[in-house]
Amino acid sequence: MRTARPPLVSLLLLLLVLLLGMAFAQRHVAVQEGPLYRTEGSHVTLWCKVSGYQGPAEQTFQWSIYLPSASEREVQIVSTADPSFPYAIYTQRVRAQEIYVERVQGDAVLLHITELQDRDAGEYECHTPNTDERYFGSYSAKTNLTVIPDSLRVTAVPQTLHRVERDSLELKCEVSKSTAQHSHVSISWYRQRGGEAPVEIISLSRDFVLRAGGTYAQRHATGDVRLDKVGETTSKLTIFNLHPSDQGEFYCEAAEWIQDPDKSWYAMTRKRSQGTIVNVQATDKEFSVRLETEKRMYIVGEPVEFRCILEAQNIPDRFFSISWAFNSSLIASLGPNAVPVLNNEFAQREALGQLKVAKESDNVFVLKIYRLRLEDSGKYNCRVTEREKTVTGDFIDKESKRPKNIPITVLPLKAGFAVTAISRTPGVTYNESFDLQCIIKPHYPSWVPVSVTWRFQPAGSSEFHDLVTFTRDGGVQWGDRYLGFRTRTAIEKAESSNNVRLSISRASDTEAGKYQCVAELWRKNYNSSWTRLADRTSNLLEIRVLRPVTKLQVSKSKRSITLVENRPIPLNCSVKSQTSPDSHFAVLWYVHKPSDADGKLILKTTHSSAFEYGTYAEEEGLRGRLQFERSASGGLFSLTVQRAEVRDSGSYYCHVEEWLLSPNHAWYKLAEEVSGRTEVTVKQPDNRLHVNQTHRNITVLENQWVMLECQVSSRTSPSSQLQVEWYVWRPGHPEKEAVARLSRQSTLRYGDLAALGNLRGRLHLESPSPGLYLLSIQNATVRDSGAYDCRVEEWLLDPSDRWYKRAEDLSGLTTLIVKQPEPTLQVDTATANLTVQEKESFQLDCSILSRSSPESHFAVTWYNLRAKEVGGRAEEEEKEDEEEKEVVLSVGLDAIFSSGTGRWQDRLCFQRLSAVLFRLTVLQASGTDTGNYSCRVEEWLADPSGVWYRLAEEESGTVAVHVQDAGSTLQSVICSNDALFYFVFFYPFPIFGILIITILLVRFKSRNSSKNSEGKNGVPLLWIKEPHLNYSPTCLEPPVLSIHPGTID
Repeated sequence: MRTARPPLVSLLLLLLVLLLGMAFAQRHVAVQEGPLYRTEGSHVTLWCKVSGYQGPAEQTFQWSIYLPSASEREVQIVSTADPSFPYAIYTQRVRAQEIYVERVQGDAVLLHITELQDRDAGEYECHTPNTDERYFGSYSAKTNLTVIPDSLRVTAVPQTLHRVERDSLELKCEVSKSTAQHSHVSISWYRQRGGEAPVEIISLSRDFVLRAGGTYAQRHATGDVRLDKVGETTSKLTIFNLHPSDQGEFYCEAAEWIQDPDKSWYAMTRKRSQGTIVNVQATDKEFSVRLETEKRMYIVGEPVEFRCILEAQNIPDRFFSISWAFNSSLIASLGPNAVPVLNNEFAQREALGQLKVAKESDNVFVLKIYRLRLEDSGKYNCRVTEREKTVTGDFIDKESKRPKNIPITVLPLKAGFAVTAISRTPGVTYNESFDLQCIIKPHYPSWVPVSVTWRFQPAGSSEFHDLVTFTRDGGVQWGDRYLGFRTRTAIEKAESSNNVRLSISRASDTEAGKYQCVAELWRKNYNSSWTRLADRTSNLLEIRVLRPVTKLQVSKSKRSITLVENRPIPLNCSVKSQTSPDSHFAVLWYVHKPSDADGKLILKTTHSSAFEYGTYAEEEGLRGRLQFERSASGGLFSLTVQRAEVRDSGSYYCHVEEWLLSPNHAWYKLAEEVSGRTEVTVKQPDNRLHVNQTHRNITVLENQWVMLECQVSSRTSPSSQLQVEWYVWRPGHPEKEAVARLSRQSTLRYGDLAALGNLRGRLHLESPSPGLYLLSIQNATVRDSGAYDCRVEEWLLDPSDRWYKRAEDLSGLTTLIVKQPEPTLQVDTATANLTVQEKESFQLDCSILSRSSPESHFAVTWYNLRAKEVGGRAEEEEKEDEEEKEVVLSVGLDAIFSSGTGRWQDRLCFQRLSAVLFRLTVLQASGTDTGNYSCRVEEWLADPSGVWYRLAEEESGTVAVHVQDAGSTLQSVICSNDALFYFVFFYPFPIFGILIITILLVRFKSRNSSKNSEGKNGVPLLWIKEPHLNYSPTCLEPPVLSIHPGTID
């Protein structure tokens, strides 16, 4: 007895097995083994499955192909998870389900290609994305697919065959192929009846095994069903002893098979032939008989025919005898040999040609009496007996059948003689036809002489007149009063009776009235004379000829049209139905304005296509803008108003009159109808004018150019004209002022503001591109400052060639600030101390370190700051506010000099050493010249109009000048100068005499010349040449002798 393993050991073993399984689990992808050969156009499937995977039970599959032309390039076809996976060449086929993936189970799929194409050949790869914790195993597999042409051909002759039960049937089918690869062919025959499923008859498999279908297995075993090969490509189906159940459509089906590398066989192509319809008629021994005749009531002399019809199967192969009976008495009989045997009475009539008994066909037997007698009234019948031929050749009767009796009545000629006039159309319309029938009862045969006369009483008349007579001998005789009827009237007598029909075509008022017919029954005597046996007059028949009932329908649909002026207004008037194809139409076009009570006539086209303009067209001048058209079919009328104007807005409609031509060739108006209204709104073009609204700020200096932009970004029409006007709001002015205007004719006009500040000569307007307008201000001034904008007006040309303003728009503001230059004037402010001896000269420089503009001009003024005098002397320690300021010299920007008090007269010399350096020399210094000196500089600029303005002013630093007395200084001068010392003490006497003479001569000349050199403002000018300077300024110098460099030429 085996010892039970402890539970703990079993659990450990189970865990060990699971761990080993997980350790050795390896993903493996398998695909159908190749190479595979498939035919073009067939439905192909490729299987792919994955095993040894982890993760979800439903794996993702991705199919790709490597085409022979690029074997290294992957082309993605379809994925089970990503709709965007296919490349472009396969996207459409995947969306159309021509290529799709069928999931057989979670880890197995089939790739379907419903219609294989030649370009589908290549190496297919099935890939499964990893769902495992790590990569281990194979994730894709490949197989080769080769596409070969479909060469299988299955043909059979389509036909319809009729067979009888137990007959034989032979059908042939030709099957051929030309595949280069080794393949087999299977052939199957099927029968299909109606909507039923096909039934397999017999088949030859790809392994050449012959097998019959379940329904035909027993008959195949007995040899009644065979399949034989006839020749290389033809097979023959033979069915012996056909059954009624074999009826249906027979066809053969062939399949071409190829063996795949996995040794399985695959049907590459399967095709069927055209069908053969086989009808199998069952053999039936039953038969039936029926008796027929045309009518039951006859007139003496009329013919009658009785037909005995036999219905049975295989009548030619069977034997039947027929017997005819009248009131249960035998008339005649026909045996299987179809020879009639008549009794005595009817044999005589047959000999006179008044009666006939015959076999018309295998199943139809006839009894015909050509002229009935009164005594022929009675019951007629036939009997059919089937007979069987014995071995000795004799016939024995088997079954006998007869139909019901047929009674007939033969009436005498005068019996029931009556005449009735009828018409199916008592009311007709113009141009229609109507028939009048004169019915004579009983229905006499055509050989009975009857004359029929139609009589007519016109509408509004009280007398009848003969219209037409159909004579007893078959002639037609017309009356004298209504010869016009003959052209539109036909009279006809029925062959089987004496009924007379009167047909009148193209009815008119002339044919309206009362009709009646008169019939006369005649008998022809032996001496060829005629005797009238009876006459009858029919009832009155009133015919009303009416105008046609109108079928005129005009479209009532309403519509609205909104269009821009200058476009055409299309107006349609549609006749949906009309009374006659020959109808003509008069169309009247109206327009209704809200201010009018009724519509106004625009245009009328008569039924004869004549044009007549209405009052509205004349008043509004529409004649040149109207265009009328009629479609080829005739039911659509169009009116187009060209070059629409705003005033053309309104409600338009048409009034249609239908006209017909009467049978008397006169036109008459049958009906009229009004169409639905078309609301037309003609508007001016939508305002699309838009001017750039961007606000801008421009800051410039005086004398610069300013360009103001007016940009039209869009406009209503490319052919429109624009007028541009510039405005400005200036500071301190409550309203904007016009600057300039460019008219739509490109004429430039200046505003009132342009006259100020010479602005007109400084404005320049240009348009470098369509829609862009530039206003340039040359040499801008401060007065040009302000907020500028432009107003653009768009003008359009209306259809009447008149210009009108369609829109206007304002641009954004451009704020212009014209500034004067920033003052950068800077004067040297350094202070200095200067000590000079009395009677000497001293220099006061005024240096400009920087200026605002190279075009600046300067006005320079020197001041002397000294303490106020007390007791005739200046206190040396006065406070600054006790100083007084004295103008020494002022030089204006226009170089005009002006000096201060008289004490400076004849002692000043002004020099302009450079554009920024000015020097004032004070000659003959005295003690009163002691003090502080400074210069004040004013910087002036000219604006664009040439007006000078002061831009800035600056004052220099002070120069403290101390003038010493002459005594105190002479000793120090002499002692400090060796040359002067020797000059004074060693050479005084000879030189002194010469010097006195020279001084006297110089003073004398100086006084005479000073009187002739008076300068501006009364200041004496002395021109002094200084050889050491390049620039020789004008100097003010008194006529005194002074020894210092540069004072004597």
